[in-house]
Amino acid sequence: MRLWIAAGAAALILALPISAQAQAPEKAKVHLGVGGKTSLYYLPLTVTEKLGYFKEAGLEVEISDFAGGARSLQALMGGSVDVVTGSFDHTIQIQAKGEHIVALVQMGRFPGFALALRKEKADTYKGPKDLKGMKIGVTAPGSSTHFMVLYMMAQAGLKPEDASFIGTGSGNTVLAAVKRGEVDGISNADPMINILDREGAVKIVADTRTAEGTQAVYGGPYPAATLYTSAAFAEKNPNTAQALVTALVRGLKWVQTHTPEEIAKVMPEEYALGNKEVYIQSIASNKAAYSADGKFIPGAAETALKVLQAFDPNVQGKTIDLSKTHTSRFVDKANVGN
Repeated sequence: MRLWIAAGAAALILALPISAQAQAPEKAKVHLGVGGKTSLYYLPLTVTEKLGYFKEAGLEVEISDFAGGARSLQALMGGSVDVVTGSFDHTIQIQAKGEHIVALVQMGRFPGFALALRKEKADTYKGPKDLKGMKIGVTAPGSSTHFMVLYMMAQAGLKPEDASFIGTGSGNTVLAAVKRGEVDGISNADPMINILDREGAVKIVADTRTAEGTQAVYGGPYPAATLYTSAAFAEKNPNTAQALVTALVRGLKWVQTHTPEEIAKVMPEEYALGNKEVYIQSIASNKAAYSADGKFIPGAAETALKVLQAFDPNVQGKTIDLSKTHTSRFVDKANVGN
């Protein structure tokens, strides 16, 4: 009889959804920061949110959308958000300042950014040295779209101050900045880049929307969007961290098993910027950039450190322990049940 009861209980547990089997989050209400949620860079976050995976994991996630990754990082360090979906680069920069944030899951296999110049500037562009004196729009100064251009300039012997950088955010503000001539070039993600390119408003001169393009710009694999938080938060709230990662891994797997048209239906209508056809095409061309399992790619952290050391004085000369910038503890467990 005892064996029958034990077997029945085990079967019942296995029949329960993952969220019911998991330990309850210590912090059921989580404040998450993101810099430019409308960008396809963060599509897995919105998919996870809209499909209700956070709720099924026992979480109420409040999302604050900032102008760029640097702003969401500031919010985390200031304590106004608990976690951030943002660039892996920030884990290195913060460690260089003597503090510790850790990436829990990698959503992007490569950045998915492009540097595009307005046609009149592109006509005379021969290489990164020609960026000198230009006004370049980025999501926000200090964000990964900014870092991409700074690294290209550094490779050409230019200093950060050799160009001007203007925060244009994401969405329609990007399109407006280019069309009004407020910037000479733009470093951003789709659908903004794709829309401008199709309209003939820009010419793409550097592209990390493919693995090959990423290799050409950075010289190796490069980690893109991650979920990161303070090391203290992850240690104090391991069940909460696990619930967040498990939900995001479910979202990533859903993206890989659905068509661009199906994915577009989940996304808010306004994210298409009035051009659904181009938006669907952008999802299709960016789909390979999203991780299928959320795991960290070997060698990518090393590339990120090399890039930051090329132009960031706060990182240059500092000893960085890359093993402390990310952990596979939560993502490995999430993949067991998904």
